[in-house]
Amino acid sequence: MEIIRKRIFARAGLLGNPSDGYNGKTISVSVRNFWTDVVLYEWDNVEIVLAQNDRAAFRSIQDLASDVQLHGYYGGIRLIKATIKRFVEYCRAQALTLHKRNFSIRYETNIPRQVGLAGSSSIIIATLRCLLEYYGIDMPLEIQPTFALSVELEELGIGGGLQDRVIQCYENFVYMDFDRSQERHINGLVHYTYEPLQLSDQPPLYLAIHTALSEPTEVFHNDLRGRFLRGDEVIVNAIGHFAALAAEGCDALIKGDVARLGELIDENFDTRCAVCRLPDWQIQMVETARKCGASAKFAGSGGSIIGTYEGKAMLEQLRTEMSRIGSRVIKPRIYDD
Repeated sequence: MEIIRKRIFARAGLLGNPSDGYNGKTISVSVRNFWTDVVLYEWDNVEIVLAQNDRAAFRSIQDLASDVQLHGYYGGIRLIKATIKRFVEYCRAQALTLHKRNFSIRYETNIPRQVGLAGSSSIIIATLRCLLEYYGIDMPLEIQPTFALSVELEELGIGGGLQDRVIQCYENFVYMDFDRSQERHINGLVHYTYEPLQLSDQPPLYLAIHTALSEPTEVFHNDLRGRFLRGDEVIVNAIGHFAALAAEGCDALIKGDVARLGELIDENFDTRCAVCRLPDWQIQMVETARKCGASAKFAGSGGSIIGTYEGKAMLEQLRTEMSRIGSRVIKPRIYDD
């Protein structure tokens, strides 16, 4: 029996987010410490196997309430179903014939949920990669992120931008320019300029993840998008500034200027904090890291932060102080060992 297995890693937004959903610019990195595996193999029927996170049985109503508070209402099954539906529609639109063999598909993930590390999109992209191999379909890499985003936006109504999907398709360090002047189309799907960065040295980065509190991506993005679409000048200007920070950050990364990279990371968060009302516990994560001397910003929509640090002593101090507020600090593995 042929078994197809695809692994997609978590990601962290280094600079520019959340401008990716508004034709801005971003830099994102792989976080190989966490991943999603999707496995597909031939089966009598099309079967989606429930994963550990797709809970339907609870010890008590309090257990159910705690699970929903931490993980939300939905597991990965809806993501897989929506991806399969969208894949069929894509193939139909391209006049691609699919063979008649059915399959069983299942997923497993250790990506912390709803802390801005792109767990949902990892399930979609891993599922897509399995389907492409199983049916022998060639989908250009440039449009795979757009396909993945369409599953969440158009099928499930989940807000977000292309950044997560681009880095999970390309991996490592990627600079992304979503300006309308960079817009191109393949097979009816848009793509922009995605530039993998070849760095001589990886900057000293840490990632801190809150272990008890979380917030779905759509909670943040829906509010920001509404203000942007209404032409809120403060938001429009902030989006432009986020993009400029990413462009300058790309130059700092290539030059190995860690000090400037840290300054840009701090400015990214300060700009976000100035235009959005953020939960106190999320602000506390950033402030705690900065008191240790590190730079800090959200890695995504909230619940995890990323930044630069100076030396082992500061990293250990970060681990100690962040643990006091319920957060775990790791060094993100960006490249494949």
